[in-house]
Amino acid sequence: MEWSEPGIVLATRRHGEADIILEAMTLGHGRHLGLVKGGRSRRQRPALQPGNTLELTWRARLNEHLGNFRAEPVVERAGAIMADRAGTYLIQALAAHLRLLPERDPHPVLHRALTALLEGAVSGGFDARAMAEGMVRFEMLLLEEMGVGLDLGSCAATGVAEDLVYVSPKSGRAVSREAGMAYHNRLLPLPAFLRAGNDVRPDRAELGEGFHLTGLFLERHVFAPRDLSLPEMRGAFIRAVLTR
Repeated sequence: MEWSEPGIVLATRRHGEADIILEAMTLGHGRHLGLVKGGRSRRQRPALQPGNTLELTWRARLNEHLGNFRAEPVVERAGAIMADRAGTYLIQALAAHLRLLPERDPHPVLHRALTALLEGAVSGGFDARAMAEGMVRFEMLLLEEMGVGLDLGSCAATGVAEDLVYVSPKSGRAVSREAGMAYHNRLLPLPAFLRAGNDVRPDRAELGEGFHLTGLFLERHVFAPRDLSLPEMRGAFIRAVLTR
């Protein structure tokens, strides 16, 4: 068995004295692990860092085996990511989210979002609001890919698509201002930047509302059923970007 394609490094772990097990997110093969022989060497170690894009060739006798990776650097952004505290938290939080996916299950939407988020963070000079907005949107996509996406296109009570300012914490559906007015203290705010058709840059308060919204549904429908908590690095990333 053999395939080759680019992959973004999510993490590595030591295997024996000289080798590592590499975890990467690929377009066609999803989150995939493989052994890199000599991966702890001075020559290979700099390329095998979280956030870098590598050209990966995976080989194994049988498909169910761990297999071996041959890795060549394509885009080396790890140094820039790790130089910024928020960037370090970002790649670790993204990796924790992606570990919710079954190994080797392709999720091209998330792969593209991961690539765009990392490239945007580096090229944008680690703009705190841009990184935070990108992470909220990534978490919205993750909910969709996990089968528990939010429906923010129309009001759950009336079906209208205008003036949507709330989200039902039970159904995950949007609610209009008029329909939700009497129950506003039981509803979640829908930040303007997540409303369909809006192209506005969120402020710090709206980003906090976005993280509260995605965090609630991630914890309830994705992490808790697996007997897991929201990743610590997610909280560290949120604090890092919302206090700048």
